[in-house]
Amino acid sequence: MLEILQYDFMRNALLAGFLVSIACGIIGAMVVVNRLVFISGGIAHASYGGIGLAFFAGFPPSLGAGLAALISALTMGLVSHSRKHRADTVIGVIWAVGMSMGIILLDLTPGYRVDLMSYLFGSILMVPTSALWTMAGLSLFITALMLIFYKDFLAMSHDEEFARAVGVPVTALYFLLLVMVAMTVVMTIQVVGLILVIALLTIPSYIAEKYSSSLKQMMLLAVVISIIFTQTGILLAFYLDLTTGATIVLVAAAAFIISGLLPERMIKDKAKHKS
Repeated sequence: MLEILQYDFMRNALLAGFLVSIACGIIGAMVVVNRLVFISGGIAHASYGGIGLAFFAGFPPSLGAGLAALISALTMGLVSHSRKHRADTVIGVIWAVGMSMGIILLDLTPGYRVDLMSYLFGSILMVPTSALWTMAGLSLFITALMLIFYKDFLAMSHDEEFARAVGVPVTALYFLLLVMVAMTVVMTIQVVGLILVIALLTIPSYIAEKYSSSLKQMMLLAVVISIIFTQTGILLAFYLDLTTGATIVLVAAAAFIISGLLPERMIKDKAKHKS
């Protein structure tokens, strides 16, 4: 085990997995509780359009993905607020158009053929040190925002109408949450790729919810579970020579299946005992 720490790329990969797990655990809990899984998937896939535009126009792919994720998050937020009965349809269209635009723009990029697999399934073993600083800054920023607005987010997640009645700025918080989802998606794409982002956002939080008696507990447990998934997946991929992003998600999927097989009484008893 210790021999892998001799390699810079493995140290960077393990640290990247750790940093991304913090954001995924915190934001993933909010995504699951507020039922934003479909919107999160739409943001992830729409960001591919920004990656294609970045290569076509000649600016950094991470910047393109970030801009596309932010624009799609705000657009989906507007749609889900103003036209709730058609929100799923419009989000699905944005999802498909973003992916299609990304692919077409990459096809039109002269003299260059980007490795699609690295963006679809992640390239955590190629994370540079500069990206780690960006991930650390984003994780710290997301954590700080959640600490500052935790009570308001809790009220919004528990009962939106009551939160409005007591003066919580629900609409502003909703859009802030979507922006935080977009930031987390951009971070996570480099680790597991845009196709598998939604798995790392939701599976740890889904499992954590069963054993938690509060939103705060759920977030903390989701962070720990996500760290276990990423570190285990990276190590297995290294020793078995497998694709890292897919291995991380398969580890998460295995835990998801096991948690689903546990008796409901056992889960409730554990949660009750912890509370």
